[in-house]
Amino acid sequence: MTLETSIEFLKGIGPERAKFIKNVLGISTVEDLLTFYPLRYIDKSKIYNIGDLAEEPEADIQLKGKITEVQEIGYGNGKKRMSAKFRDQTGTLELVWFRYSKWMKEQIPINRELFIFGKVTLFNGVFSMAHPEIETDEKKALSGSLLPIYPGSEKLAKRGINNKFFQTVLSEITLNLPSLMLENMPDSLMKSLKLIGRIPAFYHIHFPKDFHHFEHANRRLKFEEAFFFQLGYGLKKQYQKTSVIGNPFPKIGENFNKFYIHNLPFELTNAQKRVLKEIRTDMKKPIQMNRLLQGDVGSGKTMVALLAMLIAMDNGFQSCMMAPTEILAQQHFNSIRELLVNTDINVRLLTGSTKTTERKIIHAELLSGELSILVGTHAVLEDIVQFKNLGLAIIDEQHRFGVAQRAKLWAKNKIPPHILVMTATPIPRTLAMSFYSDLDVSVIDEMPVGRKPIITAHRREKDRLSVFRFAKDEIEKGRQIYFVYPLIEESETLDYKNLMENFDHIVAFFEGKNVTMLHGRMKPAEKEAAMSYFASGKAEIMVATTVIEVGVNVPNASVMIIESAERFGLSQLHQLRGRVGRGAEQSFCILMTSDKLSTESRTRIKTMTETNDGFKISEVDMQLRGPGDILGTQQSGVVDFKKLDLTTDGKIIKASKAAVDHLLKKDPHLQNPENAGLKNYYLKLYKGKNKWSRIS
Repeated sequence: MTLETSIEFLKGIGPERAKFIKNVLGISTVEDLLTFYPLRYIDKSKIYNIGDLAEEPEADIQLKGKITEVQEIGYGNGKKRMSAKFRDQTGTLELVWFRYSKWMKEQIPINRELFIFGKVTLFNGVFSMAHPEIETDEKKALSGSLLPIYPGSEKLAKRGINNKFFQTVLSEITLNLPSLMLENMPDSLMKSLKLIGRIPAFYHIHFPKDFHHFEHANRRLKFEEAFFFQLGYGLKKQYQKTSVIGNPFPKIGENFNKFYIHNLPFELTNAQKRVLKEIRTDMKKPIQMNRLLQGDVGSGKTMVALLAMLIAMDNGFQSCMMAPTEILAQQHFNSIRELLVNTDINVRLLTGSTKTTERKIIHAELLSGELSILVGTHAVLEDIVQFKNLGLAIIDEQHRFGVAQRAKLWAKNKIPPHILVMTATPIPRTLAMSFYSDLDVSVIDEMPVGRKPIITAHRREKDRLSVFRFAKDEIEKGRQIYFVYPLIEESETLDYKNLMENFDHIVAFFEGKNVTMLHGRMKPAEKEAAMSYFASGKAEIMVATTVIEVGVNVPNASVMIIESAERFGLSQLHQLRGRVGRGAEQSFCILMTSDKLSTESRTRIKTMTETNDGFKISEVDMQLRGPGDILGTQQSGVVDFKKLDLTTDGKIIKASKAAVDHLLKKDPHLQNPENAGLKNYYLKLYKGKNKWSRIS
């Protein structure tokens, strides 16, 4: 037997059952079974009394007593079930089998002392246990204090693939562990971090003697997953820093200095200065920069990006900024153009809506070098878009772009451009440490001076009139208001507020005020006109869908009213809230919901009203949705760990990253004999996928 052995050759499985298990669970080898971990564990060292079951226990329990009678009982459509009475000194309990055969009835021990194990339920004042496990040998019943419970289903159970099946098969495999695997971590690392060996870890994860043994096994296997994931990215980053050449930007010149002295509209925060210094240090080197810039809504990422592009200009290079949507690209373009209004720096926008005549001008100016900064969408990746000397590529919301798309951007210059990845949605730190381990991370964790925290309140339908009156008062103060709806029109399946139905109500209530509308079905020109009308102050109210999540920057807007707020995710609510609070005045976000809320919806609303910190919100969001949804469909498979939990294992991830950094600093190519097992396991794990790695 080896780890690669097919499970069909294991005792009690065979070809047909193996095929079924593979189709249902995706398990085909011995190694797959070893990493098919228990969902939970039950303490079997305790024996309950029937008389002590005052209420229905939540977990499976073990009882000691005798089965006194067995009978078949008919119920509905000629079906039968098998029933038995189980008694101990304190009471009686009913045992039930809905699926049984004659041989089962014959083998049930009558009037013998035995142990039963399962989940007890209470129905019409009678306790019962369905399909109990029966053990006549006390030593076997109490042999392991912790019983592993494996994932299962009725579909599996019908084929005899139940918890006992997995225990039996894995018992045989774990007995052979010494011949199946070698240790893959050096002794020094295990001693320094107090990790148990790989073989005892796999044994005790399936058959722990107690919770102490389980915890040590669990920690070791989680650390192993995190460590080798970090090692892959660590070797990649090491390779990039030594082998992927980049154009050095050694000087700060006229473009940067003039803008910084004369055009900077506000003093940079200390956080902006810090991350700008980190970017500057990277770009000085003749090695490609790969840096992630994280920052909350309104923290000033665009300003940092512009200053980096001015450094590129001062060194004779062009820059481009790529965003996933036209609205977001338009926002960046408008912001940069406004900041550079008193300069002669050439900035243009390229999207799918750009007219042919404008495209021709952009293509010509890029090739001649006359165009210094290009802002755009996926249109930037088209083969026809060629630069004279692209030196810096800024990618906003990287998780919305695939690997192949990003590679096209690299190919826009003979020497790959420096890469700055920005995200407006703060990524949980544990997720950033895992998914973005090949990037250096900069965080803007400070808001611009003078910004007042947004006051967020939760209101229900009964509060609508007072909310509308409050909004009217804010308009009288000269402020502007957003109303955001989850739907454009009424839905037959979703009972949420919609824009079209409520637009007229808003116009009627705010009589005499100008109201504009914005939603996803409008043409680009119509969207632009609506945004401009509101941004200019000509309209006091904008009624919109989530298209304003990005793309509308109106400092005078002080109130955001989100209808059917329970319909939105935390990340989206936080992004929407970020549309206000951009000026010096106090801003408000009002979350309108129905009276009935799910537990998850209550958690989201409570989180929004308690904090404005995007990083705290992202942690809660990841606990609710999981890391895959946070990253998006393009990248969610990257974090498909079997043991490691990114929402709760931050300490383990941090320790694994520190261990990898220390290892690669001492032994960058894993040549040390002590690291031979680690190196061999790594090469097997990645199977040559990491061609950039210098180990072989």
